[in-house]
Amino acid sequence: MATFPQRPRTTPSERIRSHVVRRILTNKDTSALLHATDVTPMPSSVEGLGRPAESVGLYEGFASVDKVPEQLYREYDVKRGLRNVDGSGVLVGLTTVSNVHGYNKVDGKVVPDEGDLVMRGYHLDDLVGQTHGAGRFGYEEMAYLLISGRLPNAAELADFKARIDSRRELPTGYLSLFPRTTESSSIMNVMARSTLLLYAFDENPDDTSPQHEVDVSLSLLARLPRIAAIAHAASVAARDGSQLLVPPVRQGHSMAETVLDVLRGDEGFTRDEAMMLDVMLMLHAEHGGGNNSTFTCRVLSSSGTDAYSTYAAAMGSLKGPKHGGANAKVGAMIEDVASHVERWDNDDELASYLERIAAGQAFDNTGLVYGMGHAVYTKSDPRARVVKRYARKLAALKGCEDKLALIEGIERLSPDIIRAARGTNKPICANIDLYTGFVYSMLGIPADLYTPIFAMARLAGWTAHRMEELYGSGRIIRPAYNSVIELRDYVPIDQRG
Repeated sequence: MATFPQRPRTTPSERIRSHVVRRILTNKDTSALLHATDVTPMPSSVEGLGRPAESVGLYEGFASVDKVPEQLYREYDVKRGLRNVDGSGVLVGLTTVSNVHGYNKVDGKVVPDEGDLVMRGYHLDDLVGQTHGAGRFGYEEMAYLLISGRLPNAAELADFKARIDSRRELPTGYLSLFPRTTESSSIMNVMARSTLLLYAFDENPDDTSPQHEVDVSLSLLARLPRIAAIAHAASVAARDGSQLLVPPVRQGHSMAETVLDVLRGDEGFTRDEAMMLDVMLMLHAEHGGGNNSTFTCRVLSSSGTDAYSTYAAAMGSLKGPKHGGANAKVGAMIEDVASHVERWDNDDELASYLERIAAGQAFDNTGLVYGMGHAVYTKSDPRARVVKRYARKLAALKGCEDKLALIEGIERLSPDIIRAARGTNKPICANIDLYTGFVYSMLGIPADLYTPIFAMARLAGWTAHRMEELYGSGRIIRPAYNSVIELRDYVPIDQRG
């Protein structure tokens, strides 16, 4: 087992700095700074094509055929979004990875309950509380638990960390092919393409044996923080005309420390900051098999495809604004509220503006109060409960108590406002996204890295579900779609209108 020298112990507020020289990358070293553009416009923008009358059917014909009448969904008892009429999920599988609990079913009816998240038999509160209560980082321990099915002893955990450390360096020649060669505005897009590129550097990428699957997972746990940081740094360098500085590989760091180290460099970070980020990684590591990205992971895994393709597809799902990308919307909404409510501690003033948001008259005019409500949780989201507990300490150190109080006010007042706007009596609770952006902003993490950090953390959960699908279920996921089309007679082309 590889061993690494112990770093000197630091106090929670003492800054941990990288006293090393960062490497400067130029266009000769990496494609990350190159901007390749498609010189051929999209067909609808090409001169001589554009959008004449002949193109209306092509671009707008779907509107008359793709929208299925509402009554047919009821007639065929279709579970749209794989949801039952009561909002609960359709049962499509069994898992030993985790349990996302937000309600009970009594006599066929959904009965709201306090939220709970159990991973491999352990409550989330215990996994976070026990590791942090002992003063140690917990994400690696949780990742080991998710992948192996049990908690590691000290020697196993040290071996697990050493295996991750052994893969932090990117492959030789990788940066010269780094996929930020387009004007991509999304680091999630870059991460997905970077993951697919790693397939080409694997001697046996289509190997789906347990050993290879674990090795690929460890490699991505080691490399994704560095890939995301380089993508962000390249974006900043291209925007500001500055140099692209790439930090050296640091052995012995936790994932939380690695993320902060590659982002902060000489500025350094405190142990309190790293521990707070570790909490966030633990809260995002796993959340059941039915969430969109994990289900995507399971669908692809059921086909027997390789790990790189599977995780890249899961990242594509997580990128969506209805899934992992929601945290950016929450952050924007909170800033909007903060700018329009003069007295953050005045409930009447805050409620008045939230009522406008819920009515579709403020912020983005959708009527959505982002960060409120969840597909499973009814009375409470256990992840939100945990993050608030730890965020209070960092908010006090950073002087952000007022902002935290504002967010807690949104959480307290919004349920009644949303229920009144929608004419419902269903319980509504805050989800973790309400607090994610606030915590990351206190840590100085750029907004374009919020969802990529989510992806880094969730990789452990994706691995657990992928392995369960590969070695447990054994059947390709293939649901049914009933056809509701009408038969038509073929019309010769010279007789069509």
